[in-house]
Amino acid sequence: MSTPNHPDASPLGKAVAYAEHYAPELLFPIARQGKRDEIGIAPGALPFIGEDLWTAFELSWLGPRGKPEVALAHFRVPADSPNIVESKSFKLYLNAFNQTRVASVAELEATLARDLSAAAGAPVTVQVEPLSRRPQRAIGYPEGVLLDTLDIAVDRYTPDPGLLRADASQPEGEETLYSHLLKSNCLVTGQPDWGMVVIRYRGTPIDREGLLRYIISFRRHNEFHEQCVERIFTDLLRQCRPSELCVWARYTRRGGLDINPCRRTAGLSAPAPIAEVRQ
Repeated sequence: MSTPNHPDASPLGKAVAYAEHYAPELLFPIARQGKRDEIGIAPGALPFIGEDLWTAFELSWLGPRGKPEVALAHFRVPADSPNIVESKSFKLYLNAFNQTRVASVAELEATLARDLSAAAGAPVTVQVEPLSRRPQRAIGYPEGVLLDTLDIAVDRYTPDPGLLRADASQPEGEETLYSHLLKSNCLVTGQPDWGMVVIRYRGTPIDREGLLRYIISFRRHNEFHEQCVERIFTDLLRQCRPSELCVWARYTRRGGLDINPCRRTAGLSAPAPIAEVRQ
């Protein structure tokens, strides 16, 4: 397993030379626990299960005879892995295959899985889909209630869990709520990250206006995608006390990569793997 690093030492925001040949040392792992400490998640006591779903849109390599191949790739990083992989280092690593000869798609998948699993500290699954096979992407909208049409006034742009509340006097139910108004900033560079967040829960009704204000309150917040979703999950669990909860975000791509973290309690199934229209 690779040794995790501090985010400030990552290649984010720095001029770097692009490698053209296989270079697994480019992967930059960052320990998850530091940010989990901030939101009160003790080591070994995760209140959720889940995974981070990555899609790579800019993957290319050379076949055995030197002819380029291009593909989409999908990666699943378990939420209980000790590390995340910093996204720019991931991009640099993938681009290092551009002039690397690989015997087959199966060999490429095995190499990617080995290197990413070593960086994350847990098994990462990989699926490579060459464009010659005509892969398709499912783009759609969640089956739920869009919050964005609510006519609300907003004046808080840093995360405020006090905005979240549920009506304990009402009977429990199940619903899915979603918003396209999630926007946060990169922890290191401050660049904006845009996403759709989907919240499915069983419990007493969550106040929708308060939830939308809370989602918007991330607008000036600096944190990685995975960390934002875990913060949203833990705030909802503590403030609204649902019996079951799933928080899933689909972030727009940067550098040819999108990151889509999902955190859920064991009683709820993972969401359908549909892409957000902006992806």
